[in-house]
Parts: sequence; C-alpha cells; structure tokens
Amino acid sequence: MYKWWWISIPYALLYIIAIFIGQEWMQKRNKKYELRGALILWNTFLALFSFWGACRCVPELLHSLTEHGFQHSLCDPILKEGITGLWLWLFIISKVPETIDTLFIVLRRQELIFLHWFHHASVLVYCFYSYGLFAPSGRWFTTINLCIHTIMYGYFALRAARFRIPRFIQQSITVFQLIQMIIGCIVNISAYKYKSDGYYCMTSYSNIIVSLLLYFAYLILFAYFFYTTYLQKRTKKRQD
Repeated sequence: MYKWWWISIPYALLYIIAIFIGQEWMQKRNKKYELRGALILWNTFLALFSFWGACRCVPELLHSLTEHGFQHSLCDPILKEGITGLWLWLFIISKVPETIDTLFIVLRRQELIFLHWFHHASVLVYCFYSYGLFAPSGRWFTTINLCIHTIMYGYFALRAARFRIPRFIQQSITVFQLIQMIIGCIVNISAYKYKSDGYYCMTSYSNIIVSLLLYFAYLILFAYFFYTTYLQKRTKKRQD
C-alpha cells in the first residue's frame, strides 16, 4: 500500500465523475429512492466502526502525550503493527467505502454541496498519501476524525430512523468539525516549527504543507457552511 497510494487519485477522479453523471441520470428519471432502511444500517455501521476505532486509537494518543509529550505525538513514528496499527490501516481503507455516503445523496436526489464531495475525494487521497509516509501527525488526525464520526454517523442514523433530534445537536456537530480543522492546523504548524528548530521529526515538509493547506481549506468551507446553514437562515427568519 505504501508504494501504491497513488491509486487513490484515479479512484477519487472516478468518484467525482460518477456522482455528477449520477445526478444527471437521476434528474432525467425524475424519480428518487427513499432507501431509509439501507441508510439506517449504513450509518449505524459507520458509527460503530468509528466508535470501536476511537476506543483503540484514543489510548495510544493519550499515552504518547502523557508519557512522551506533544512533540513526540507529532514527530515520532506511528505504530505500524499491533491493534493500533491495524486500526490505522482500517481507518485509511474506510475512506473508500465512505464515498457511498454520496451515493445515497444522489439516489435520494438531495442537494450535493461542494464541501461534501471535495471533502470525501481529498481526504481519501491525502489519507493514502500520508499513510504511505507513515506521517506521525496522522495519530492526531485519525483519532479526532474517528471520535467525530462516531457522533456524526450516529446522528445520521437516528435522523434516518426519524427520531426527533434537537437542532442544536446538528449545529454542535458542525462546531466539532470546525474544532477538528483548527486542531489540524495547529498540529501541522507545530510539526513544522519542531522540524525547523532542528528537533527529530519524521513528518516530511511536503506532508505538513499539503495537510495544512487541506485543513485550512476545510476550515473555510465548514465555517461558510455553518454561516449559511445556521446564522444566515436565522437572520432571515427574524427579518421575516
């Protein structure tokens, strides 16, 4: 997998092409599929997968921080073997089936925003690229992502099952995602600083720069989503 990470690039391109072709096809059919049962099962599976992965990765991150310090957690090699190594690998591989999320959006004829498909495609490619380098900062990215996905997919499963969930829960998930992006930026900037100051740091400059650019882009996109979805709509309602 280390030598073949680039395979993720044509897959990501095919994913983007397929979803737009799929949207056109669904518009011509003038029909949408409910798929509620499948959606419940899919989101429940991803929530449980993320929860179990978080249970395995959180202790390793905490151990790295408490026993060795922040610099170690950013710069020292990630475990390649054992339970943590297995879950890091599973996390990377999971980015491929996670693109099925978009299939549900297309078949249900829901709005497909740029943030959604750009995030799926770019995360997929970056994860494969980063895993090929065994970037130590990945322990932060993996652990936080698994924790947030546990909440997010659990929420999606309950929504699909038609549970009435307070709106602030949805807003809170977006806030958690924004915090994730801020932490991602801090992690990359810190790794760059350690490396520039001459500390041992296995994370490469190229990986740091690519990761920082992506996290900053996600931060802007999620902030814009939060503004247009929650703040702007609330302002319009008050004006009406």
